[in-house]
Amino acid sequence: MESQNEFSNELKELLLTVHHKRKIEKGTFLFQEGMKASELFVIESGLIQISKIVPDGRELTLRMCSTGDIIGELTLFCSAPRYMLSAKVIEGGEVAVIAQNELEERLKQEHQLALELMKWTSLQYRKTQTKFRDLILHGKKGALFSTLIRLSNSYGVISENGITLSIPLTNQELANFCGTSREVVNRMLGELRKKEIISIKKGIITIHSLSYLKNEIDCENCPVEICNIE
Repeated sequence: MESQNEFSNELKELLLTVHHKRKIEKGTFLFQEGMKASELFVIESGLIQISKIVPDGRELTLRMCSTGDIIGELTLFCSAPRYMLSAKVIEGGEVAVIAQNELEERLKQEHQLALELMKWTSLQYRKTQTKFRDLILHGKKGALFSTLIRLSNSYGVISENGITLSIPLTNQELANFCGTSREVVNRMLGELRKKEIISIKKGIITIHSLSYLKNEIDCENCPVEICNIE
């Protein structure tokens, strides 16, 4: 998977000048919701899941982050900052660690770069808002269908049978993307398989009718930089 960010070379250089590197291991947390925040991270390798625990205890996965992505950015310019989300390592790798106070001082001096980072943060906010829109307007079905559409844009490989997702996902992982239970996702996936909208083999999903999923949730055909899982 390629990162969807569009940082300029100047911003990339800025981010990479104020850090040390840290190894990350699969199954661990880089940070968790509620922890005091003093660092941001640029992923150099690996895969990290960004999620939030909703009031009833369920986990809602908001995005998957890979090489080149920034995480922990919501703590910038906050007094007594704490991480608002959790970052779980799905695939081990390495991150560049940026001291928040050092980056804030640099951004105060580099106004153009600060503006670019604000634009990037705004894009992440728009992605999150569209996910909540689908969940609110179309409920659990909207959450699952929009997740499958986003996954197809991030991990989809076109084949003769449709669009095959290049990563295996358990039903529980899909449920986390939708903020619902595994049982509900099992039922909805079963209905889609009966209608031959999708097929699943060894955890790999192939979408045979993307248009069906889009029509069911009145898809607005947002640009790929917004409609993705990253």
